[in-house]
Amino acid sequence: MSEVVAERVHELVDAVYRDESRRVFATLIRVLGDFDLAEEAVHDAFRAALEQWPREGVPSNPRSWLISAGRFKAIDRIRRQSRFQALDDDSPVEAVEPEVWEGESVEDDRLRLIFTCCHPALAPDAQVALTLREVCGLTTEEIARAFLTPAPTLAQRIVRAKGKIRDARIPYEVPSQAELPDRLDSVLRVIYLVFNEGYSASSGASVTRHDLADEAIRLGRLLLELLPEAEVRGLLALMLFHESRRAARTSPAGDLIRLEEQDRSLWNRGQIAEASALVRQAFSSRQIGSYTIQASIAAIHAEAPTAADTAWGQIVGLYDLLLQADPSPVVELNHAVAVAMRDGAEAGLALVDAILARGDLSEYYLAHAARADLCRRLGRTAEARASYERALKLTRQEPERRFLERRLAELE
Repeated sequence: MSEVVAERVHELVDAVYRDESRRVFATLIRVLGDFDLAEEAVHDAFRAALEQWPREGVPSNPRSWLISAGRFKAIDRIRRQSRFQALDDDSPVEAVEPEVWEGESVEDDRLRLIFTCCHPALAPDAQVALTLREVCGLTTEEIARAFLTPAPTLAQRIVRAKGKIRDARIPYEVPSQAELPDRLDSVLRVIYLVFNEGYSASSGASVTRHDLADEAIRLGRLLLELLPEAEVRGLLALMLFHESRRAARTSPAGDLIRLEEQDRSLWNRGQIAEASALVRQAFSSRQIGSYTIQASIAAIHAEAPTAADTAWGQIVGLYDLLLQADPSPVVELNHAVAVAMRDGAEAGLALVDAILARGDLSEYYLAHAARADLCRRLGRTAEARASYERALKLTRQEPERRFLERRLAELE
């Protein structure tokens, strides 16, 4: 075998690993019933591919070959370690024929994996970490860096989540039709949490973390491919609308640029067109949920040629609908800002003050930043300064800090 052939096969194995390893992993979890054993089996299968494919040729269906090889290696490992008493050591072990792994079941396994990682019995932070690790294939170190968490802490979080799945006997399955709405909401929430951390980092030196935003969109596309529900379309559309503004959201120096001041020629029109089509499809189903409503609000911003052309009346109406579908203090705050844009700063400030008076968003820097901006527009400089200073104390993101400091300086 020539070195050239060996190198080409090695490159092919690398490509198959990028494209297929998570599919192989998802199926091996179902077959073997254990996350860690399946992970070891994936590595063993690809190691076997590197050894055998240069000699024997690349199989016609690499994924099926890898699943069979991974299963065989795992059973062999279990026997050697004497950890599986139900197996008869005298019985021969046969590799499963590739056709056993063909068809929809392999794709169903990816859906099973997503729902298992996002099971409501797991803590929310564990759901996010486990999804990024097991569905997306990010390393523990990559996830820890993204969320500014020590790697050992995050590793323990993932270990505990896997232990919870094992000990609580959480089923590796797609929920029934009756359970699907509640369970799907948990999956969508995890994906959107990942996207939000990528779109607007909670702390650090950058406004965005592109790798996390990209992973969330990839997850959204995968979920839509496997489960084409209206709210999945709505969430993917919402993420694409937000992501379309990436190039316009920061200056070359990394400073934050607000929506009304962005250069709209930099917005990604391809992503906007794709998102708009998804919103139309979601609305045509008449199963309109909170993500579809939020995507519709984002669509109005995307379609406005300039900030002055924004249809704020329509946006207020959609926020009214969102407050009925998914009420929360943050939605109330966004509604208040939209009212301020439609009816004037005084009307919006009254709503923001009512939210803050309840104490719901007293530790949320954007609430104080919104109040500061409305006070600034009304010429109430002392109140604006106090609110900007309060927002400054609460934010942990450097570009946000610089933006608020500039606003304070402008008041002087």
